[in-house]
This record gives sequence, structure tokens and C-alpha cells, in this order.
Amino acid sequence: MIELGLSRISRLVQQSPLLWKAVHVAGTNGKGSITAYVSGLLAAGGVRCGRFTSPHLINRWDCITIDEEAVQESLFRQVEDQVKQRDKQLGLGATEFELLTATAFEIFNRERVEVGVVEVGMGGRLDATNILSNVLVSVISKIGLDHEAFLGNSIKAIAREKAGILKSGVPCVIDGTNSSEVLDVLQSRIRELGIDAVVAHPETIDQRIPELARLFKELDLEPHQKANMSCAVIALQKALEQIRPEKKVEDLLPTLSQIRWPGRLQQISLRPLVAREEPVLLDGAHNGQSADVLGKYVDRRLRQSGRSVTWIVAASHGKDISEIFEPLIRPGDSVAVVAFGPVDGMPWIKATDTAHLSKHIQSTQGVSAVKDFDADLLGAMNWASTVADGGPLVIAGSLYLVSDVLRLLGDKRPAL
Repeated sequence: MIELGLSRISRLVQQSPLLWKAVHVAGTNGKGSITAYVSGLLAAGGVRCGRFTSPHLINRWDCITIDEEAVQESLFRQVEDQVKQRDKQLGLGATEFELLTATAFEIFNRERVEVGVVEVGMGGRLDATNILSNVLVSVISKIGLDHEAFLGNSIKAIAREKAGILKSGVPCVIDGTNSSEVLDVLQSRIRELGIDAVVAHPETIDQRIPELARLFKELDLEPHQKANMSCAVIALQKALEQIRPEKKVEDLLPTLSQIRWPGRLQQISLRPLVAREEPVLLDGAHNGQSADVLGKYVDRRLRQSGRSVTWIVAASHGKDISEIFEPLIRPGDSVAVVAFGPVDGMPWIKATDTAHLSKHIQSTQGVSAVKDFDADLLGAMNWASTVADGGPLVIAGSLYLVSDVLRLLGDKRPAL
């Protein structure tokens, strides 16, 4: 169940005041990567750091980390039970995400973190994470159309909801690669609050942090990765000025090359599940903006000499499947369509009907072959590997599909 609002979460956490400072990150795309960069750099700088992201990757507790390690299941369940008992005693009827948020915040208290890097769940203004008061810096990443039923059906309306995390007296960093419409909305709110703001853009980062610009030249990065890193490093700089003024952000930059965010342009091996030696690209692109980024990456990196691509895809029910798959799938490609399994803690999340998705792809994309595997992910992997015959193979369309793939492989969320 999704029900935005701050009244229930405020009462839930009122019982245990937050003892840590926060970096708060909102946006449509890139906020998870920015969160990972900021927390990884803080930990590298010796700051005891917690991180809270959503959705979880493998298990419900891996969305909460302390110093880049997922919390122990026993601690998570102990605190979650206490939060649920509190909810019951107060008669709040909190949502699943509110219970999870309260659990994460309570774990940060118990683990005595100094800074919690917190990713907004949905929107910003009415998101459960927006009860944060002791915020060092707010960050707003790339904004696009997503969750329109809850946030509004225009880019401006969605930007206004995201801007709801901005607070008087708290500096902010916004992704300068946003559209002019989005930037106008964000800057209007910044002016209203009279806060210090930095518009981060990789093209001008050399004027503020020359060492980061040099790092961009050394690393083989995509444009969106540069934008996310620019936001993260400037946010880190703002945070360190308040908690570790003696530390220089430049000294921590080498750590950036070691930080990975699972499920985003991730190269994996499907062995021993299938007989394929070549790596497979795994990406959680699940809306038009992220699909466009993935599509450009695949076109540039995998379609050399006109090679076709084999796909394994799924989508969440209610998503605009044309918006997701038109930037990805090209004439001559082959596609295995699957449904991801039940999502622990989020029973309202359902996969798009595979017959419907298969029919749509077959009729609109001019593909070579489409095969419906329903919930048989292993069968889809075997078929796609055979069809690809060593050529490019990409798994995309849903973060929940990413989770199923990694769970099937027995993967664990890597320490960053």
C-alpha cells in the first residue's frame, strides 16, 4: 500500500529522537547512485555513516547499511518488531514504507552513526523520509516522469514534489543536466527559501573541483555517471564543511573509482546457471528517462557493426511499456519476456502480464523473435543465451527483475 503523508511517520519516530545528521537525496533517476557515492566517500573519510535506500536488492534488510555493510538480519528484525509494536500501540496503521523508514532511522540511532545518507522513497514533500530535520545538505538528482498517479502528470508538478525536501537554512545541490522546466521550478523554490544552492554540471565541474574533472578523463564514464558524481562530490563537500572542516574532498576522490551501485550498467556472469561465458549487462532501467540512458549505452557500446541484441525483460504493472522499451529494443533484436516474482514487503507491486508485454513488443518493435516465459526466469536465461550465441545480452526493464536475477545467482549486495 502506498499512502503519502507525514503524520504517521512523525508519531512513529517521535518516540526515539534522531541522534544523527542527514544527507537527503531526492529525484527520479540517479538518486541511488548519488546516495552510494556520498556514503562511500564519507566512510572512506572515517565518518561513521548509515545509508538507507529503496527498494531492497536481495533481502529487505540490505537497504540499510552501516559503514557500507548491510545490517545483520537479527538486528533488522529486532528493531522492525519493536517499530511494528509501537505502531500497533499507537493505532497508527503505518504503511510498509513508513515502518521500514522508522526501522532504518532507529538502527542509525542504535549504531551511533554520525551521518545518515537517506534516499527519498517517492516524491519528496510527503515522503516518509521528509521528517528529517537535522539535514546537512539536500540533493536533487535528475527528474523525469514517474509515479504520475501520486506526484502529478507534468514534469513541473513532479519537480515541485521533489523540491519539497528543500529546507530553510539547509544548502542544496541540484543536477544541472535537468530540463529547463525542472530547473525553473527548483530555482524558484530555492529563491523562496533563500538557501545556498549549487547547480552541479559535469561540464563546469573543473571550475569548482578540478581534481574531479581530471578523474572524469581517466575513467570511462557515461554522461549520467558524471552528473551523479558531480552532485555527490559537491554534496560531500558541503557536508564536510560542517562536520569535518579539516578534511579535503579532493583527498577522498580516488575512492570513487571503487564504488559500484548494483543493477546499474552492471556486468554479470550467468554461469553456472547457463552455458554462456560472455558477460551479460544487467540494468534496472524502469522509466523513460533511465531507458533512454540505457538505450544510448547499448547502441554505443554493444551494437558495433550493426550487431543485434538479445534481451530479457520485465516491467511493473502500470508502467508505460512503450516509454521503457522503445528506446531499448531495435528491429532484429530477440526478446525473452518474463514476470518477476513477489516483492517482499511490497505486496502491491505486480509484474506486467507477460502475454500483454510480448504482444506489445512483437507489434511495435519489429523484433526477430519474442518468447513469453511467464515466471520462468531460468528458462528465459537459457533461451536468450542460446539465441544470443555469444553476442550482446541485456537484462532490463525493472529493478525487481534485477533482484530476481541476483537472487537466482546467489549474489549478495557488494560492500561499496
